[in-house]
Amino acid sequence: MIGIISDTHDNVENIQKAVKVFKNKKVEFVIHLGDIIAPASIKFFKGLKVKFIKGNCDGDIEHIQQKAKEIKSEYLGDFAEINIKNKKLALYHGSDPFRLADLIKSQKYDYVLHGHTHESRDEKRGKTRIINPGAHYWGGENKIVLLDIEKDKLEFIKLKQQNSTHLQEWLKWNFECSKTIGVCYGEESCY
Repeated sequence: MIGIISDTHDNVENIQKAVKVFKNKKVEFVIHLGDIIAPASIKFFKGLKVKFIKGNCDGDIEHIQQKAKEIKSEYLGDFAEINIKNKKLALYHGSDPFRLADLIKSQKYDYVLHGHTHESRDEKRGKTRIINPGAHYWGGENKIVLLDIEKDKLEFIKLKQQNSTHLQEWLKWNFECSKTIGVCYGEESCY
């Protein structure tokens, strides 16, 4: 069994919850489909073998690669093809919808795993099963995936969210800023 996660966007609380589930289920390894964001978030995956894919919001790639090595994991870049138990998988964040569509249409893969849309997905087109675990961005679906390749069995697991006042205030602030002056992360006029 493998674990699949994407778009964690530095949501340390959810990363820790996901890691706990992955460890309890004794996954062989985890695939992170991009948008981890800060290299410092990688340390929370320690104790798991992780294959990291580059997301469109990931910066400081050199340090992401370094942190992945420190926890005995791999950074695979923008795209990777891997074989597991005689099945071929395409790993791609999904930033370019045309490239994603081409991967699916090619029918070259048993599985196309992607993130980016922040919406969970499990569908089959021809021989290809397309899986997106969803996102852990504030207000996201907060799901991870367990995939048994041999049985072609998938399970979405929803991680419980704490409904903290701080999060509610942040969401309200972000919404008000977006509504009144457009995107304004961290600008003084937003406070």
